[in-house]
Amino acid sequence: MVLGFNHNVMYKGELFHVQTEDSGVANPHIITLLYKGGAILCSRKTSYADILGMENLGQTVQELMKEQHKGMMRSLKNGEFDERAFSTRDADEGQAQPQRREFN
Repeated sequence: MVLGFNHNVMYKGELFHVQTEDSGVANPHIITLLYKGGAILCSRKTSYADILGMENLGQTVQELMKEQHKGMMRSLKNGEFDERAFSTRDADEGQAQPQRREFN
């Protein structure tokens, strides 16, 4: 069992963290999480229950993990999560303030 992969990625001036883990043959799935500031922006989970009988299972799972991990980083760099990742910052920078109304 491969324990996992972790990468910090700078994107548009912000730090993101990508983490991929294997849950092991007792719970055969790979989970990749994308974090910004400790909050999870996205998760991807892939089961490998259908290949548990493979002779080279460890190597195959490691390759699946690498691909899923790289895929999450590519998705980040391609702007797939921009709306979620930057919506708070954008709201704070330059959005019009609500108008005040007085009621009698």
